[in-house]
Amino acid sequence: MRLTLSLLALSCAAVPFAAASADAPLPAAATAHPELWPKAKSVGLVDPETEAKITKMMAEMSVREKVGQMIQPSIASMKPEELREYPVGSILGGGNDPPLSGNDRGPASDWIATAEAFRQVSIEKRPGHVPIPVIFGMDSVHGNSNVFGATIFPHNVGLGAMRDPALMEKIGQVTAAESAASGFDWAFGPTVTVPQDDRWGRAYEGYSERPEITREYSAAMVRGLQGVPGKSRIQNGNVAASIKHFLADGGTHGGIDQGDAQVPEKDLIELHVPGYVSGIDAGAMTVMASFSSWNGVKNHGNKTLLTDVLKGRLGFEGFTVGDWNAHGQIPGCTNGNCPQTFNAGLDMAMVPNDWKDLFNNTLKQVQDGTIPMARVDDAVRRILRVKFKLGLFDPARPYEHRTELGTPEHRAVARQAAAESLVLLKNNGALLPIKPGQKVLVTGTHADDIGMQTGGWTMSWQGTGNTNADFPGATSIWGGLKTAIEAAGGTATLSADGKVTGTKPDVAVVVFGETPYAEMVGDISTLEFQPGDKQALAQLKALKAAGIPVVSVFISGRALWVNPEINQSDAFVAAFLPGSEGEGLADVLVARKDGTPNKDFRGKLSYSWPKNAGQFANNVGQPGYDPQFAYGYGLTYKDKTSVPQLSEVAGLDASLSNVSVYYLPGKVLTPWKLATGGAVAVKNVDGGGTQEGARQFSFSGPGEVRIEGPTVDLNRQSNAMLSLRIDYRVDAQGSGAGAAAPKLGVGETFVDGGKVFTAAPGQWASVKVSLSCFAKAGADMTKISRPFVLQGNAGQTISVSTVKLDADPTGAICPN
Repeated sequence: MRLTLSLLALSCAAVPFAAASADAPLPAAATAHPELWPKAKSVGLVDPETEAKITKMMAEMSVREKVGQMIQPSIASMKPEELREYPVGSILGGGNDPPLSGNDRGPASDWIATAEAFRQVSIEKRPGHVPIPVIFGMDSVHGNSNVFGATIFPHNVGLGAMRDPALMEKIGQVTAAESAASGFDWAFGPTVTVPQDDRWGRAYEGYSERPEITREYSAAMVRGLQGVPGKSRIQNGNVAASIKHFLADGGTHGGIDQGDAQVPEKDLIELHVPGYVSGIDAGAMTVMASFSSWNGVKNHGNKTLLTDVLKGRLGFEGFTVGDWNAHGQIPGCTNGNCPQTFNAGLDMAMVPNDWKDLFNNTLKQVQDGTIPMARVDDAVRRILRVKFKLGLFDPARPYEHRTELGTPEHRAVARQAAAESLVLLKNNGALLPIKPGQKVLVTGTHADDIGMQTGGWTMSWQGTGNTNADFPGATSIWGGLKTAIEAAGGTATLSADGKVTGTKPDVAVVVFGETPYAEMVGDISTLEFQPGDKQALAQLKALKAAGIPVVSVFISGRALWVNPEINQSDAFVAAFLPGSEGEGLADVLVARKDGTPNKDFRGKLSYSWPKNAGQFANNVGQPGYDPQFAYGYGLTYKDKTSVPQLSEVAGLDASLSNVSVYYLPGKVLTPWKLATGGAVAVKNVDGGGTQEGARQFSFSGPGEVRIEGPTVDLNRQSNAMLSLRIDYRVDAQGSGAGAAAPKLGVGETFVDGGKVFTAAPGQWASVKVSLSCFAKAGADMTKISRPFVLQGNAGQTISVSTVKLDADPTGAICPN
């Protein structure tokens, strides 16, 4: 689900509304033939007693109340009291949305109070109103991951490596209990996508490139979240599951988020639907439709998929929900006006901000027959069915009064999952496990950073801006290693920069990898790790040059080309995104006091790893399949396999991928170049923690400094609220009271630099300016060849150590 209000601009809001019928013929390539698809059948949802209650209730409901059940706003754009005028059926908490208290790092009680505020208004007894509780949905992507203090599990990319459906069911149970204890009724998961292109920024939300693991895990997670079909109740710590995103979101051409799955129908059937079949058979209460298209037709408007296949052939008896404003991307629709999606079979539209418009327009369209009443009644029956079966009409919420978040029992499940998800790619010389009594140096950017190891969809949409303080009760990888190494009689030292002081260590553990990201922002164009900026590789080489054996622990949301890093490592562990329990890694990497392994490696690759940086779609069973590490690969301590030197030919120009990092301490990154014009002098100065790592720009008159290169499209980054981040120091402000302030530009559009570079002279500072600020000022973000321009005047001197795009919107400014 897309979870930030800043992405409203991605919709087709500028497209004038034009009535279109979902019954209009679809292109042949986007028309499903249900008779070709497998059969499934919902269980535990339909029974005569419940259906009779629903029939009676619907007879009492007004058309306005029925339409309201089909609308889902965000808690950031709706107040509880507005339910009295707009009786919507559901609310959601977006990834960046705080509870009503305004504190997104607040305790679970803040979320409970938010849920209770909306719930109580929805069930008020007042004239002309049928009391129907709202259902509160939340993206519990890997645990109850939006709530402070919750247990955070490994992301799906790692869980797929475990091959352990029984543990998946336990993970579902813990996620449900912690969600119910926070006031939520509904988890937007599991994600049952089958990613086919590792460039996709949501690849880590998929269990595997193959459907077999996904099929098993889908059923296990649904059972864990919902409990026994027919007995699922919020009072028992169950929540409604939502298998997503229907359909083939992981099969889009080029791995582009919200893109087009240009595949034949047989691929939908063989690769992409098995997780839905098993999830429906396990009793899944809801299904979320995908942003993406199938052969040019948006899934939110494809009746043959949403109605004929899902509700027909697959026998789904719960309700379908949309993704974040995805209905607005249907041609002829806007976020606030889209009868097409309801006529196609969507039961509840997720419309975070424009919900009043959608409510009012949908009501008119029901009244004038554009949306048939039978379609409305079907949607409302399905929604009420889930609410009754989940126990929402019973006001008791015993789990909201229990201490469930981050309990030792829950963390033990996450710790086990972290351990089981590790995959050993290399262990030359049997360097692992770390032996008793060894002196161990632990280093790397991710060693003592829980935010890095938990990744995206954690506390915020992109998972950025988190610190260890945001994870009370959690353990970093360093914390876990230190405890285990010392328990085995060794010593552990943490070094931020990897430098060795004192006695040479017996082994170095370097923890490094990708920085957090989520959908869209995570889309990449090369599988090379750190293209053009090989910081981790440089650290590995320095340790090897010092004669220190190296264990690499690689944190990533996907299979990447890391052959150079593997070559500089004696042992290499793919740890994926292991979650909040760093001790799980130590359980496998560190031996007992007697030298025997505490736990062996269990993980086997559920994604094939590339032999070069251009092997984007590198999936088992495809013609020409030639991976570096094949699907199912994974060493154990019993294996004596020695990995030889791997090819370091990337096979793809790294510069093609870099649209977001322009200058780091000491260098401008390709394909970008530094250029100047006018009266400006440039020299190297210390900065960014690096000797001569900054560039100092001294203006003796009007002048310009710019980073320039190929023309790139930054429109999606602008819509996603990315910022231009600059680490700077003002060395001289210019002479005279009337001196003009500097200007900061992107492309040909400028903002007031006097409101950007506000730090005290001589002090290093960081500032983030929203890309959308430049877009609002007139910049064409689809054609940017100058992502950074600084214009100054006589007497002004500014030093810069970093210029790059930043996905964390916290603290971003717009001087205009």
